[in-house]
Amino acid sequence: MEPQLDPMKDDLPLMANTSHMLVKHYVLDLDVDFKSQVIEGFIVLFLETGSRYRRASSTGEEGCQSQFDETCKIRGSEQGHVPVSNASACSSKMEYNDFAVCGKGEKDTSDKNGNHSNEEQASGISSSKNCCDIENHGNEDFLLVLDCCDLSVLKVEEVDVAAVSGIEKFTRSAKLTDVSKELANLRNQIVHELVTLPSDRWKEQLYYYTCCSQAPGCGELLFATGTWSLEIRKSGIRTPADFPHAIRIQYKTKPEGRSVTWTTDQSGRPCVYTMGSPINNRALFPCQEPPIALSTWQASVRTAASFVVLMSGENSAEPVQLQEGIMSWYYYVTMPMPASTFTIAVGCWQEVKQSFTPAVQTNNEFSLPCSQADFRWHEESCGHVEYPCRFQSPAARLQRVIPYRVFAPWCLMKCCEEHLLQLIPQCLSAAYTTLGTHPFSRLDVLIVPSNFSSLGMASPHIIFLSQSVLPGGRHLCGTRLCHEIAHAWFGLAIGARDWTEEWISEGFATFLEDVFWARAQQQLSHDEEKAQQELKALLRWRRLRDEVQNSEEELQVLRSGLTVESIFTNWLDSSGIPKPLLEEGETWKESRLVQQVSGEVTKWIRTNQRIRKSGKKKRRQDEGTFQKLLPDQLVLLLEYLLEEKTLCPRTLQGLEKTYQLRDQDAEVRHRWCELVVKHKYVSAYGDVEKFLREDQAMGVYLYGELMVNEDAKQQELAYKCFAAAREQMDVSSAKVVAEMLF
Repeated sequence: MEPQLDPMKDDLPLMANTSHMLVKHYVLDLDVDFKSQVIEGFIVLFLETGSRYRRASSTGEEGCQSQFDETCKIRGSEQGHVPVSNASACSSKMEYNDFAVCGKGEKDTSDKNGNHSNEEQASGISSSKNCCDIENHGNEDFLLVLDCCDLSVLKVEEVDVAAVSGIEKFTRSAKLTDVSKELANLRNQIVHELVTLPSDRWKEQLYYYTCCSQAPGCGELLFATGTWSLEIRKSGIRTPADFPHAIRIQYKTKPEGRSVTWTTDQSGRPCVYTMGSPINNRALFPCQEPPIALSTWQASVRTAASFVVLMSGENSAEPVQLQEGIMSWYYYVTMPMPASTFTIAVGCWQEVKQSFTPAVQTNNEFSLPCSQADFRWHEESCGHVEYPCRFQSPAARLQRVIPYRVFAPWCLMKCCEEHLLQLIPQCLSAAYTTLGTHPFSRLDVLIVPSNFSSLGMASPHIIFLSQSVLPGGRHLCGTRLCHEIAHAWFGLAIGARDWTEEWISEGFATFLEDVFWARAQQQLSHDEEKAQQELKALLRWRRLRDEVQNSEEELQVLRSGLTVESIFTNWLDSSGIPKPLLEEGETWKESRLVQQVSGEVTKWIRTNQRIRKSGKKKRRQDEGTFQKLLPDQLVLLLEYLLEEKTLCPRTLQGLEKTYQLRDQDAEVRHRWCELVVKHKYVSAYGDVEKFLREDQAMGVYLYGELMVNEDAKQQELAYKCFAAAREQMDVSSAKVVAEMLF
C-alpha cells in the first residue's frame, strides 16, 4: 500500500524500480491547452534492463527468476526519497540525412547558435479498455514501476519498432545472428541497438527515435496507477529482459498537478511552467525520478500561435505552423540527464533584443582562453557515459560566451534590456575564465511569473529568474545569475547520486557565485575581490551558527554511515560547527571590510553610551564621522548591534538617518526591523508593518519576535499585519504564522 504523504512536510517516495529497467530516452508529443489547463498527449519510453538484472543473470536463470518473483511481491521495492524543497503521434514524416534532424519541418539550429473521474483507472491492474482481475495472474508477471502522480493515464501499449522503414539495419548486427526470430525478442534487440549507438551517430539515433515513436502499437499493456506510481506489466512476461523495451503511454495532466504551475504573467497573459519542487516532474509525465536514472529526451509541443514554448533543449527551436492558429515546437537533448531536470515554460513571452553587442573583458588578468590546463584536462576520454561531449570539442573549448536569449513578459522588456542583457555575457565569460568549457551549448533566460517561489532555478539550457532580481541595480541580479550559471557544472553536468547529496551542488554553486561575480565586475582588484568574498563568508558563517543554535541535533547531521575519513565524521556525521570552520570564522573577522564594520560598531556603541549618560541634556557633537558602507557591510553592522543589550531611541534614530535604512534592500531592512522590535522603538513600527506586508517571504521570523516580547502594542501590530496579508500569503507560511499568533 502506498504511503499517504504530505508534499509540504514529508519526503516523497521514489517508486521507480531503476535497478531492473532504465529509461534511456523519452519522446514526448504533447498539446498544451490553456482553456482546460491540461497538457495531454503521448510519451514513448525506450528501455534497457537494469543493473540488478544483469548481475543476477550471471548466477543462472533459476536464481534470476527467484529474485524477480520476490521483487513482484513487494511491488516496487526500489524506494528512495525526494526531499521537500525547494503526445499525439507525429503527423508529418521526417527524413534523415547526415546534417540535420528535423521535427515537423524544423531546421536544426543546434550548431548555430491520474484519477479524475476516469472509469478506466479502477483499482488493481487494468488495461486501457477493461478492468482486469489481478488475481488471475498472481505475482508471476514482472512489473515496470514508474514515478507518477496526478496524471490521468488513458492507455499503455507496446510499440512495434520492427515496423519502421529502414530499421532492418539494426537487425544485421553480428549480435543478432543467433537471436530467435520470435518477434518480441527482435523488437527488444532493435531497441538495444538503437540506444547503444555510438555518440557520433546521434543525429541518426534521434531520427530513428522519432520514427519508432510513430510506429503502430502491437498490443495494449496492463497498468495500474497509485498515488505516487504507475505500474505496467505484460501478461506472461516474468523478467525485464522479455518485457517490451519500447512502450507508449497516452495520458493527461491534471490542473491541480504539482509539477506544473498554471498562472498569469506580469502582463496578465496566461502561462504555464514546470516547478519541480516538491515532486519534481512526476505530475508532468510518467518517468524515473532517482538522480541515477540518466536519460536523453526529445519533445514536440503544440499550442496556440500566440504562445512561445521554451524547454530544456540543445537547439534554439523555431515554431512550425501545423494548421491555422496552431504552432509546434521541437527540442532535444543528447546529454543524459535526470528526468527531474526537464523544464518547460509556455507563455506569451517576448524575446528581449539588444541594440548593441556588449563588450566582454578580454584582459589577460581576467581571461584565460584556451589555457593549457583546459586542454590537458581533456586529452584523455571523459569518465561519463558516451554522448556528444562538449569537453571533447576543440571548438567548444574556445567558446567563452555561449549563444543566449532572454525572454520576459512584455511589461518587463525594458528593465531586462537595461540590466539583464548586459550582465549575461559578463557572467558567462567569468564562469569560463574560472572553469573552462561550458557544459551546455546555449542558454535561455526567462523572467518567470511573480508567484515563482525562489530567486532562480537552473535547468539544462534554461534559467528561470524571479522578477525580484531586476530592480535595485546590478548586484542582486548579477549574483543570482552567477549562482544559476554555476549549476551548469555543479548540479547538472555533475549531479548527486541521490537526493540526500543535493547540498553538495548548492555548496559549490554558492561558492562559485562569489568567484564569478567578482570577475564579472571586472574592475575589482585582487584585494577588493578577496575582501568582498571574506565579508560574504562571514555573513554566511553567522547564519549557519544561528541555524545550528536553533536546530535539533539530529537535523545537524548531513548523512550517516561514513567511516572512510575522519573529515567525513567531523563535517558530515556530527552535530555542531566543525572546529576548522570555527577557526576560519575567526580569520574572516580580520578582513578589511569586516574590520571597517567593527570600527563603525565601536563608534555607535560609544555614541549610545554618551546619549544614555547625557539623559535629556542637549546632545554633544558626535565623535568623528560615520563611513559609507556596502549593503553586505550594513547587514553585518546591524547584526553586531543586535547583540547589544540596549540601544536608546536616539541612537536608533541616528542609525536610520545616517544609512537611510528605509531605502536599503530587504536584507538590510530585515535587520533594521529586528532592532526596532527588540528595543521597542515605537517611532519605527511603521517600518515593521511595511516589511511584513511587502516582504512576506522574509517576514515570518518577525512575527515570532513581535509575540515573544509579550508587549501589547507589538502583539497588536502582529495581529493587524497578519489579518491584512493572510489571504495573499504562501499557505505554509500562513500556517506557521498562525501557530505563532494563536
